Amino acid sequence: MVLDAGRIFCYYLFMRWFVRKEKGIKSKEKKPIPDGVWVKCDSCGEILYRKELEKNLWVCPRCSYHFRISHKKYLEMLLDEGTFKEKDGNLAPVDFLKFKDYPKKIEKSMKNTGLKDAIICGEGKIEGMDVEICVMDFKFIGGSMGSVVGEKVKRAIYRAKERKVPLIIVNASGGARMQEGILSLMQMAKTASALNLLAEEKVPYISILTNPTTAGVMASYASLGDAVIAEPGALLGFAGPRVIQQTIKQELPPGFQRSEFMLKHGMIDMIVERKNLKKTVVTLLRHFLNK
Repeated sequence: MVLDAGRIFCYYLFMRWFVRKEKGIKSKEKKPIPDGVWVKCDSCGEILYRKELEKNLWVCPRCSYHFRISHKKYLEMLLDEGTFKEKDGNLAPVDFLKFKDYPKKIEKSMKNTGLKDAIICGEGKIEGMDVEICVMDFKFIGGSMGSVVGEKVKRAIYRAKERKVPLIIVNASGGARMQEGILSLMQMAKTASALNLLAEEKVPYISILTNPTTAGVMASYASLGDAVIAEPGALLGFAGPRVIQQTIKQELPPGFQRSEFMLKHGMIDMIVERKNLKKTVVTLLRHFLNK
């Protein structure tokens, strides 16, 4: 079909409207978005504004997915401001077995977390109540439990026993540290037996399970609290779901080894959202201490 002159002219104007030349319509340059301004939720895929996410304690406002956070944020969230005093901060891991690249991993983790190992321990106050507290950091070699982690937990238990103050441990771990072999596995019995001494003195111990808390840590001090609290959706258990499924050669039920599944089957005492964590801990402490 042959177009008449009028249609051709209209078509020409229409195309000029969208074609931008240097001497024509200039579009504003898009300002680059700085890295880290937006965060994608690992659960629902929602794109979230970082500052709003921080205000919400790193919990997705759409699906309530609890992001993994550092030891510093848990200390800030749980303790009264300015009351934390670190203990045994000088303890650092040693490459007993001369394991390949282990010193490099330690050095990198120290740089990323500001810690000398996967846990920080000390004393502080919660609503004016004295406590001993330990917080694990998953960024330090997957929160793995080596000889230093076991020793620091044991010392924290002894301090709680001597001072007659409650012990709180925030757990985040992939289990025992393979680079330390049998020495890491020995920490399970070491910490469990120390907690027995705490029980004899009737000093309360609150264990908080975050995503993930698995293997040797879950099989020792993480599961032995007088009250065991878990964050929503946290992966909890000894072996991973894939390993269990391959071993028993059966399909696992939906949500297997998540907090909700564990609560339903009596493995933990309660699931508490992060915004209610301090309030719940305070309530438990007052109950245990008859305050």
